[in-house]
Amino acid sequence: MKGGNRSKIGTGALRNVFALGFVSFFTDVSSEMCFGILPTFILGLPGASRAVLGVIEGLAEALSYGLRAVSGVFSDRFRRRKAIVLVGYAISNVVKPLFTVAQTVTDALVIRVGDRIGKAVRTSPRDALLSEYVSEKHMGAAFGLHRTLDQTGAILGPMLASALMLFLGFTVRDIFWLSFIPGLIALFILVTLVKERVGKAPGKERILTEVGRVVKGRFSFLLLIVAIFSVGAFNFSFILLRAKDAGVTEALIPLVYAALNVAHTIIAIPAGLLSDRLGKEKVLIIGYGTFLTSALLLSITFGGAAYAFFIAFIYGAYMGIVETVQRALVPGYAAPELRGTAYGIYYLTVGLSFLFANTVIGYLWEVFGSPVAFTYSVITSAVAMTGVAVFVKVRS
Repeated sequence: MKGGNRSKIGTGALRNVFALGFVSFFTDVSSEMCFGILPTFILGLPGASRAVLGVIEGLAEALSYGLRAVSGVFSDRFRRRKAIVLVGYAISNVVKPLFTVAQTVTDALVIRVGDRIGKAVRTSPRDALLSEYVSEKHMGAAFGLHRTLDQTGAILGPMLASALMLFLGFTVRDIFWLSFIPGLIALFILVTLVKERVGKAPGKERILTEVGRVVKGRFSFLLLIVAIFSVGAFNFSFILLRAKDAGVTEALIPLVYAALNVAHTIIAIPAGLLSDRLGKEKVLIIGYGTFLTSALLLSITFGGAAYAFFIAFIYGAYMGIVETVQRALVPGYAAPELRGTAYGIYYLTVGLSFLFANTVIGYLWEVFGSPVAFTYSVITSAVAMTGVAVFVKVRS
């Protein structure tokens, strides 16, 4: 948008945000049908353990986040973001049903990595595409809206998986096959409804020069804080395993995941709006504090399904705040023609940190027990909160 049109989210921009949101909605229905049952499925394979699960999740996420840097740079270079986004969504939606035939931990690792590669290819270009339609003033609201539509699908997916198993007798492996249907719907919406605005290419600079332009100044300090937080930020699989330890049955585990995603969905738009009003860095402190609370609760020995659902809800609130606000922060630190690169560097930082986090936490849980594992996360999140507070004070 140009001139005064960029002072608000116009009809065309809003339509594009909704279209991208519904692409994510149906993709998340597909993905979360699988992911709500995946941790316990993997632990049922020969040779699996919590430490192995941590390595699988950490490696898959690290590759995913690392490759987002590549896709972000390429989308800036060629200015054809939609085509790259389409390839990414297609890979994920083709790969996930292959969990049906997985027989070993290696099979699960390959399929999980394949799915995350698809997510890697699409994410940075998608976020950059979304950011090009709204002003900095409304960036939090736009990403909050997209996140809400995304996470609504993440609520429906695990609920659908549980319903199919409880009431229609489908098996876990059947669910993997059925996930292909909403994935196809997502691809149709992307092809037919999402519009692309081809902007100015960043020029003929070398890629490393462009990266240097992005990481200079305050953005590098922000990335350091994000890295400190992320080295302790375990993924949802450990929430679901903790729920199983608390006595939640396999058929109900997806409902714990659904509760997590309900909280994620409820908080996303309010967090985005609050970040536009109060300041994104300040709201990020709230998000990190919410994660610290969930880690602290997990470090306490507990039993009972109600407590497991409560912790999942707190963890989901953290995801809704942090994933909305961190993504909305990035455009403020990069020129429009380099936002794909900025998102790529951001995701690379998060991904490498997640590999470390999930590997370490899985190992600590397996060897020393869950209280030690989650206490580690409490410490890293407290340090990150302090870092953001210093960052805000220095900036002001």
